[in-house]
Amino acid sequence: DELKQKVMAYSPERVADICGIDPELIRTTARRLASVKPVMLCYTLGITEHTCGVNNVLTVANLQMLLGNMGVECGGVNPLRGQNNVQGACDMGALPNVFPGYQAVTNPELREKFAKAWGVKDLPGKPGLMLPQMMEGLVTKKIRAFYIFGENLANTEPDIRKVEHELASAEFIVCQDIFQTETTRFAHVIFPAAAWSENDGTFSNSERRVSRVRTASPPPGLAKPNWWIFKQIAKRMGHEWLSDSARELWDNEISVLAPSMKGIKYSRLENNGLQWPCPNEDHPGTCFLHQGGEFTCGLGRFRAVEWTPPAEVPDRDYPFVLSTGRRLYHYHTRTQTGRAVGMNQLLGEETADLAPVDAAAMGIANGEIIRLRSRRGEVKVKARLTDEVLPGTVWTAFHFRDACANWLTNAVFDPISQTAEYKACAVAVEKLQEQATG
Repeated sequence: DELKQKVMAYSPERVADICGIDPELIRTTARRLASVKPVMLCYTLGITEHTCGVNNVLTVANLQMLLGNMGVECGGVNPLRGQNNVQGACDMGALPNVFPGYQAVTNPELREKFAKAWGVKDLPGKPGLMLPQMMEGLVTKKIRAFYIFGENLANTEPDIRKVEHELASAEFIVCQDIFQTETTRFAHVIFPAAAWSENDGTFSNSERRVSRVRTASPPPGLAKPNWWIFKQIAKRMGHEWLSDSARELWDNEISVLAPSMKGIKYSRLENNGLQWPCPNEDHPGTCFLHQGGEFTCGLGRFRAVEWTPPAEVPDRDYPFVLSTGRRLYHYHTRTQTGRAVGMNQLLGEETADLAPVDAAAMGIANGEIIRLRSRRGEVKVKARLTDEVLPGTVWTAFHFRDACANWLTNAVFDPISQTAEYKACAVAVEKLQEQATG
């Protein structure tokens, strides 16, 4: 009833005005969604990278439950994660509020279980910090040491000038990566890590499938597998880890401590992998997590949410909306793909994608160098005129340092997930004077 009342306040005309589309398109889409069974809903970071990202996810879940598309083949809500093993990292407890297998750190029985397994007296019962809180803590000195593992924060986080100030404020930084990056400039210690193809282990994808990763070539020089580096640090801090390989880590720790993965053993992953929950070694894995509409909390819960505008909207000084993301031929900050000759031949520089009607109004030609400017910084970048973007919007990526979108983006975050609002900030688009007169 609460959801119904909330939806009634959003007529197709009101939603069309918010979204900048024809209200009839909304009606047509709604009728199609209601008439086709089942419907698979896939989303990427365009849903989550907003200050209302959590509400966006709740909304797509509402829609799929309402349509009866949960727990069925070719249905469900399917997030396409931003990197290949985000799911696996979360499964292993790389979140501040859970142990491996999504077991709450606030549960005293679970803390006791993990403390005993890890050979420590006790474990903190309070969830840890999210990344924005960590970065702020470097400046306030609440955090004195910072371990950065496989992240190029000086390029990936919003408002690069702010990020560089935070990193420069740190008393002690350790970076663990496969190459030097913009972030390793701030490091006091660098651990050379093996790349994904130089490691033995597992990846987990968005359908919860755990698959094997096999070593294609040995790590070069001093580079070591990540688990080996962690083990050596633990040893020097007085802890002796018994596991001595990726296989032993999985079989002796992960499958023992995480009930949802109890039946997943390394030997069972050789062919097509397994999907958790997999409670025992005879279990085939779980294809549909919410089969028949059954959820861990019982029936699915609808959540009524309000529309939330971006934290920063266009105005007279900054009349365009900038949205950012990734392009096909490069991966994130090009730590890997920037060293691939073929990738650089396919895409050797960044562009700012503009609607032709906007470019014409400013006298900007395709391929012309323009300036993008926000309240936080500016970049010079080549204009690319395309109908792929709507009038009033600009789209660019963060692959290339000089034209990195994150010189411009706004360091505001979803209050729950603490995900940054990469998908919307206000910018000005300027034709460079020397080109206008040249």
